[in-house]
Amino acid sequence: MTEKGVFFDEAKIYVRGGDGGNGCVSFRREKFVPFGGPNGGNGGKGGDVYLVASAHLNTLIPFQRKIHFKAERGEHGRGKDQFGKSGADLYIEVPTGTVVFDAETGELIADLTEDGQKALVARGGRGGRGNASFATPTNQAPRIAEKGEPGEERWLRLELRLIADVGIVGVPNAGKSTLLAAVSAARPKIADYPFTTLIPNLGVVEVDGTTFVMADIPGLIEGAHQGAGLGDKFLRHIRRTRVLVHLLDGASPDPLADFAAINRELELFSPDLAQKPQIVVLNKMDLPEAQEKWPRVAKALKRQGHEALAISAVTGEGVQVLLRRVAAMLRELPREPAPVPEQKVFRPKPDEDAFTIEREGDHWRVRGVKVERAAAMTNWDLDEAVLRFQRLLDGMGITEALREAGVGPGDTVVIGDAVLEWQD
Repeated sequence: MTEKGVFFDEAKIYVRGGDGGNGCVSFRREKFVPFGGPNGGNGGKGGDVYLVASAHLNTLIPFQRKIHFKAERGEHGRGKDQFGKSGADLYIEVPTGTVVFDAETGELIADLTEDGQKALVARGGRGGRGNASFATPTNQAPRIAEKGEPGEERWLRLELRLIADVGIVGVPNAGKSTLLAAVSAARPKIADYPFTTLIPNLGVVEVDGTTFVMADIPGLIEGAHQGAGLGDKFLRHIRRTRVLVHLLDGASPDPLADFAAINRELELFSPDLAQKPQIVVLNKMDLPEAQEKWPRVAKALKRQGHEALAISAVTGEGVQVLLRRVAAMLRELPREPAPVPEQKVFRPKPDEDAFTIEREGDHWRVRGVKVERAAAMTNWDLDEAVLRFQRLLDGMGITEALREAGVGPGDTVVIGDAVLEWQD
């Protein structure tokens, strides 16, 4: 039996934009021009990382093998005012129906429902400025250049929700995969035990010139809405379908009890699911026991307001009637899928000048967007660059704040990845 943990509708990946290229320190060196001016070029911008929806993919399995993605860094600037080339953007293909969350905050980043739809998930760093950019009337020969800004990095959680017109639901072993294989070109793996289908299968069905997409939703059991078996994962895939084909197992001891149990799970997981139109079908009419149950099941379902159908997915009996009923219902329903409950959260950008100072063991830690970015872009081998960073600390009030916090000569101060020794 296939392991229950093997399910590929979720993945966690790391993405990072390309680092910006470093700026260059260079001066004109021409004959008869002994004091040429600065001509160091800027570094190129790092590449951005995008997720792109592709209708050619239907699973997140590739992200079980590769989870780290980084765009190309920008080229370094060169002399003679030559700017570095920007790094190439990185495009990562995901299946249509992929919902993207920030893995740390849980916030919705993108909902990729259409083929070719793109989402920017990690920006590349800007290129560092060369010394030509620092020339002023009072400093005509600056020996300073910036390093490239590091690219944005984050962990993402990908969640695949199939986009289909019709979802086939029912208890395990009701014959959902058999039905999908019989009416479409889909070839799901089929065997005689619960949870055979661990990944929902998609198939394109054509009947009387009408085509629609049908999804085989893996078997549900009682407690699925709480995560029993793999039910909570499977239930997510039904949200975007417009019609449910509720397949009853004709070989089950009590198909009506199964019907009630599955509907209860749908209701508990999401009230919207209980409102979706259902076509109720008793399968396995090729078996004598199903034929015997059919009159009682049909009568009971009619009392509940359901005009049930009887089919055999194995022999094809009644299947065309079912497909025509589905096609007719789809024509009457709106085309748009049900809305996704999650809302994208828009937050104001943090104050880049804000900073915090904390004592961490034997060193001081300074945190802040602007100061950490400046530390990452400072070339610590150039005296002018170090002095410029010191002026930045003074101007932002960090120097005074460190003194007030109790920093003393010889203390270690960490800003981003830079480890500095405090000196008055």
